[in-house]
Amino acid sequence: MFTGIVQAVGELKHVASQESGLRLNIAPGMLDLRDVNTGDSIAINGVCLTVTTLVDGMFSVDVSRETLSCTEGLDKRGGRVNLEKAMRLSDRLGGHLVSGHVDGIGAVVTFKPDGESYLLAIKAPASLLKYIAKKGSITVNGVSLTVNAITGDEFEVNLIPHTLAVTTLSALEAGAKVNLEVDMLARYVERLMGDRLNPQSAG
Repeated sequence: MFTGIVQAVGELKHVASQESGLRLNIAPGMLDLRDVNTGDSIAINGVCLTVTTLVDGMFSVDVSRETLSCTEGLDKRGGRVNLEKAMRLSDRLGGHLVSGHVDGIGAVVTFKPDGESYLLAIKAPASLLKYIAKKGSITVNGVSLTVNAITGDEFEVNLIPHTLAVTTLSALEAGAKVNLEVDMLARYVERLMGDRLNPQSAG
C-alpha cells in the first residue's frame, strides 16, 4: 500500500528483455534504500513492483508482459520515474490510500501555466469516469492529486510548484500517456451500492 506522495525521482538505467517481460535496473536518485530488502514493494510511476536485487546502489524489478500491456513509462531506458516505498502502519497518510495497481492509461490534453501553478487536463478511459469525482482523489503516475473539475471524459488537476519540483510531472506535454489509479474508496462504494441495488449479486 502507498500514499501517492512521491519520495524521489529515479532513472531507468537498464531495460532488459526476458521471456516473461522486462527486467529494470533503476538508479534510485534520493530514495533511501537502507531499509529496503529483496521482496519489498516499490511503486514506480504508480505501478507496484517487487525488488528482486539490490546491487551497487541500484535496485532491480521484473515487469510481466501483462503489466506492461496496461501501464505506461516502464520500458524506456533513461526514462525518469516517480518512486515511493511501500508505507508502514506508522506512516502519515499525506495523500490517499493507493494500491499501486494501475486502472488505466490516460492522455494529457492540456498542460499549461495557471498563475504560479500548472493546469493539467487528462482524458480518462470511459470505464474509469464513474470513479472520478470533483474534489476526489486520483493518482497520476504515482502522484496523489485532487480533481478540480470534470468535463465530459476529461478531468483537471492543479499542480503546485512543489509537486512539479519533486516529481516527473513537470515533463508532461499534450499527448503524453499517464498511468491512472482511481480512489479505491470509490470502487468499494460502487460494490456496496451495487449489492444494495441488486441483493441477489451479494450471494
